[in-house]
Amino acid sequence: MSFEKIVNHVTEKIYEREPFLLERFGEQGKEKCREDNHHHMKHLETAYELNQSAFFTDYAVWLDGILKKHGMNTRHLIDNFEIIQAVLAEDKDSPEKAERFHLYLAEAIAVLKGEPVKGGV
Repeated sequence: MSFEKIVNHVTEKIYEREPFLLERFGEQGKEKCREDNHHHMKHLETAYELNQSAFFTDYAVWLDGILKKHGMNTRHLIDNFEIIQAVLAEDKDSPEKAERFHLYLAEAIAVLKGEPVKGGV
């Protein structure tokens, strides 16, 4: 599955779960959501290429700090990452990469929840 398809699928799932987002932020907000998910995917790809889960986890912690300054809470980011995991589970094109992305996301979610991380990849 291409990053574009993943990003579009994730964005649609977010807006299905939270239909009020469209009312609140309009199409511009939906486009910003797509943009954010492109960033998530680029950081996952870089972590994969470097074989360093910490690259993505550090990004998640940094991003969470920025989002909090703009009135969002950590739960929004965790929900977004969990939706990416669900969409990646459907990826039959590159299951090994999807599995590694899933692990990176799981580690980032654990860190965001304040849970201990079980040895990074």
